[in-house]
Amino acid sequence: METEKKLESLVEKQRAYFAEGKTLPIEGRIRALNRLEQALKNREEELCRALKADLGKSRIESYMCEVGLTLSELGYVKRHLRSWSRDKRVRTPLAQFHARSFTVQEPYGVVLVMSPWNYPVLLTLEPLIGALAAGNCCVVKPSAYSPETSAVMASILREIFPEEYVAVVEGGRQENQGLLAQRFDYIFFTGGVNVGKLVMEKASAHLTPVTLELGGKSPCVIDESANLKLAARRLAFGKYLNCGQTCVAPDYVLVHEKVKERFLEYVKEEITHMYGRKPLENPDYGKIINRKHFDRLLGLIDESKLVFGGESSEETLQIAPSVLDRVTPEDAVMQEEIFGPLLPILTVRSMDEALAFVNARPKPLAFYIFTQNKSVEQMFLRRASFGGGCVNDTIIHLATSAMGFGGVGNSGMGSYHGKKSFETFSHEKSIVKKYTWLDLPMRYQPYTKQKDKMIRTFLK
Repeated sequence: METEKKLESLVEKQRAYFAEGKTLPIEGRIRALNRLEQALKNREEELCRALKADLGKSRIESYMCEVGLTLSELGYVKRHLRSWSRDKRVRTPLAQFHARSFTVQEPYGVVLVMSPWNYPVLLTLEPLIGALAAGNCCVVKPSAYSPETSAVMASILREIFPEEYVAVVEGGRQENQGLLAQRFDYIFFTGGVNVGKLVMEKASAHLTPVTLELGGKSPCVIDESANLKLAARRLAFGKYLNCGQTCVAPDYVLVHEKVKERFLEYVKEEITHMYGRKPLENPDYGKIINRKHFDRLLGLIDESKLVFGGESSEETLQIAPSVLDRVTPEDAVMQEEIFGPLLPILTVRSMDEALAFVNARPKPLAFYIFTQNKSVEQMFLRRASFGGGCVNDTIIHLATSAMGFGGVGNSGMGSYHGKKSFETFSHEKSIVKKYTWLDLPMRYQPYTKQKDKMIRTFLK
C-alpha cells in the first residue's frame, strides 16, 4: 500500500507538471533529446560494463545492438521532429465551404514505459525517445532481471531530468503492480504474452490505450532455391545473437526436404566459424539471464534430437549454440517461445506445406523467408500474417527508424520507431476552421425542396 501511494504521488506530480505546458515547445523537446544523447555518449562505457554483467554481452554487441541503435534513433527523431509536429492541412469538402481543415498533434500526457531485460537499454530508451518527442511526461520501469543496466539507466535519467518530467521506478513485481494500478494516459509495454494480457486488463480500468510489443515463435522458412550458405550464416547470426534472447530471433526453421541435409551442414559450419569449437570459452559469447531461464531451456533439449552443441555451464549460466533435428510439432521445444540458443529444424515437402504450418499457429512477431523465387517470396508476404520480417536475412528489419516495428494478433499491437514512435505517443486532433464571411443556409431548418436539392448536389 505504501508503494502504491508513492507511485500515485509521483504520477500526480507529473500530471501537474504536464498541465503547466512545459513539455509542449518543440525546442524544449529537442533540448531534452540532446541531453539524453550526450548522457549516453558520456556513459557508454558504463552501460557496456553493465550489459556485460547482466547478459555477458560483448563490447561490440553492446554498442551495435543497444547504445548505437539508440543513438541512431535519437538522431533520426531529432532531424524530423519539427516536420512531424507541424499542423497538417487536409482537403475540405465542398459542403463545408468556406473552411480550412487540418490536423494537430498533441501529447497524451503522462505515459508509462515498461521494458524487458533482454535489450534493456534499447527497449527502454527507444520508447522514451518517442514519448519525449511527442511532448509527454514519462514514468520508466526497467526490468529487475537486468539490475546492473537498470541502475545505470536510472542514474542517467535522474541526472538529466527532474522526476516530474521523467521518472524511473526500479523494483520488481510489487512496483509493476503498483504502477498498473495508476491512471496513465498511455502505456507502452514490451515483454511476454501473459504479462501483456495483464497490462491490457489493468489498462482497461481507465480506458488507457496501450502498445504491446510481445513475442511468439517466429518462423524461418528455407526454400529449395535459397542461397543455403548465406542463409545459414544469417540465420545463425539472428538466432544466437544475445544467446537467442531476442524477441525477433528465428524460433524454428522450416526447411525444404530437398536441401535439408546440405543446409544443416552449413548451419553447423557457420556456428563453429562464429563462436569457435568451444563457444562457452568464447569471451564474446553471452549468458542466459538467470537460473530459472537456464533450467527451462535445458528442459527443452531432447538429447535424442540434438545434432549440434548442447554444452552448458551452471556456473556461468551458458548454453552453447544448439541445433535439434527431426523435430515434430508435438515436441516440447515447439510448445513455447524458446528465447534461448536452441534451434529446432523441421522438414517440409513444399512451400505450401510451410505456409499452412505457419498460418495454423498464432501470428508471430517476425517471419523470415530465404528464397530466390519471387513467387514464393510473394506467397509468404501476402498470405502469412506476422508483425514484420526479412527476405533473405533475419532480425535487421527492426534496426531502421524509417519503418515501424510491432506485432499483430498474439504478438502484440501498435508499433514504434521513428515517426511511428512520435505517432504512438501523440493524439491527432482533427480541426475544421470555418470562415465567417459566408454561411450556406441549406443545413438549417426549415427544410425545403430547394435545400434538399442543394444538399444532394454537395454530397455527391
